[in-house]
Amino acid sequence: MKFKRQRSQEVGVDLTPLIDVVFLLLIFFMVSTTFTRESHLQVELPEASGEPAEASEVKQIDVVINAEGQYILNDRTLVNNRRETLERGVRELAEGNSSMPFIITADARTPHEFVVRAMDVAGRLGFAKLSITTEREAESQ
Repeated sequence: MKFKRQRSQEVGVDLTPLIDVVFLLLIFFMVSTTFTRESHLQVELPEASGEPAEASEVKQIDVVINAEGQYILNDRTLVNNRRETLERGVRELAEGNSSMPFIITADARTPHEFVVRAMDVAGRLGFAKLSITTEREAESQ
């Protein structure tokens, strides 16, 4: 008896369902992701009421930020406003002592980015006594 040989089927992976799943995941993540929206608003910083802190003789780090985003550390102007430059300057002033007060004084027209950058540097270097100076609010009658 002679039997007919069956043709062998090629073994392979069908990628069509895999591609469908990848596209569905891509669509899901594109729809569910929240995108940050940048807005360019002019914001006047709030004034604060309260008694000003007493000046102390304790060594402290004063970071002054002008309206253009230029940093001044303890009356020394930095050459640029990059994070690395600010961090290097703060390290030199602190000399490893992160328990000293870290005071940020920013112009009301300073972009928020530069204030956050100064706060980030303070946090990275371990400063816990962070203060932001404000103007005293005008007394209303």
